[in-house]
Amino acid sequence: MPKSPAQPAKKSPLKHLRPSDLRGVAQLATQATRGVATMAEGVHHAVLGTMGLAGGKAGQQTSGITGYVYRTVRGVTELVGKTLHATFTKLEPLLAALVDAPPDTPEREAVLAALNGVLGDQLEQNHNPLATPMTLRYQGRVLNTNALPAMPQATGKVLLMIHGLCMNDLQWTPGEPAADGNPVADIPATLATALGYTPVYLRYNTGRHTSQNGRELAAMLEQLLANWPVPVKELSVVVHSMGGLVIRSAVHAAQQTPLHWPRQLKNIVFLGTPHHGAPLERAGNWIDVILGTTPFSKPFAKLGQLRSAGITDLRYGFVLEGDWSGQDRFTRKPDSRQPLPLPEGVACYTVAATLAKPRSLLAERLVGDGLVPLRSALGQHDAPEHALHFAKDRQTVVYRMNHMEMLCSPVVRDQVLAWLGTPPRYIRHSTGLHPALEKHPIAHN
Repeated sequence: MPKSPAQPAKKSPLKHLRPSDLRGVAQLATQATRGVATMAEGVHHAVLGTMGLAGGKAGQQTSGITGYVYRTVRGVTELVGKTLHATFTKLEPLLAALVDAPPDTPEREAVLAALNGVLGDQLEQNHNPLATPMTLRYQGRVLNTNALPAMPQATGKVLLMIHGLCMNDLQWTPGEPAADGNPVADIPATLATALGYTPVYLRYNTGRHTSQNGRELAAMLEQLLANWPVPVKELSVVVHSMGGLVIRSAVHAAQQTPLHWPRQLKNIVFLGTPHHGAPLERAGNWIDVILGTTPFSKPFAKLGQLRSAGITDLRYGFVLEGDWSGQDRFTRKPDSRQPLPLPEGVACYTVAATLAKPRSLLAERLVGDGLVPLRSALGQHDAPEHALHFAKDRQTVVYRMNHMEMLCSPVVRDQVLAWLGTPPRYIRHSTGLHPALEKHPIAHN
């Protein structure tokens, strides 16, 4: 009988785990159980209230035997959580000694990035080991900005790459070719080869407030450039999505201190940055309001309020601490941001994408790139004090492209090259667009 073809060995998901992950997951499970019990009690109390059997306001804790049951559930959950925390804490050194820590995998880092985007502020507040610390990375290694390693390939042109919400620095580098057969591009590698930049990547907890990340990044960049192995001629920054808000916040924080590195900042390229917010977060805020209107649905509003401070900052594009400090971030209210213009003396460029076809003006306005509207990505705003004034030759709209495709798009890569250095000869032909660009034509505003 012919032998059946060998089946590929299944990859174990355990290879992605670290000893500290067990403690982090146990902490999340404990918090989830406690949260479910609280929501169930809230609904129970609301039902009793409609029957005249519960005192106080709807949504509060129950009393009597039912209250005792819920208190017992929470107490047992707390006890189990503390026991697991102590057990895993003691086991971590033993497991680390017995098992060599596997290298970080893209799959694990992608899961952690998504988790931090959604719950990152809570992970940090609870000292959960799954929280992502802010780090700068060079050639896959974490940089100690106070004592940089040997960097023989470093040049005087530093290129900082900043990712967006629920993402990490690895996603700047394309893996396999796109499923639809379209070419992919490594933007930082191309800029390094063509223009002599040294790429440095930021990895950060996108669930924190933008202003918190901005302030920490400002201090980190001061140390990085002060200890750079060769004299720094310029610092250029390429950002995607939320990363644009973080760098604007960092520049502001550095100028308030003041720090020195903004003097070396020459260029910022924004890719799909929601300068004035994103509709999905505003829709989430409306869900909070709707769920909070009845006693029966009010406990479930807590589910919507699990989303991180980083996400709620995207409602209107909060950049400064004063935009959110002292306010309930889940309360529905109009845009009350402090105006913050683009940094002076810095060449600022923006790429906005839309799923629409060229010359479909209505669709451009409504669709955007699937997450960020065109006007927000272009910095346009009806209130003059909030409008970001990108020069006409420093803003571009790309069509038939979604928010994530910008990361590894050859079209976007070519436009960034044209802005930051010698324009590649294949961007335009005398007869019009190069055939490779016909699917994603570039339209300058």
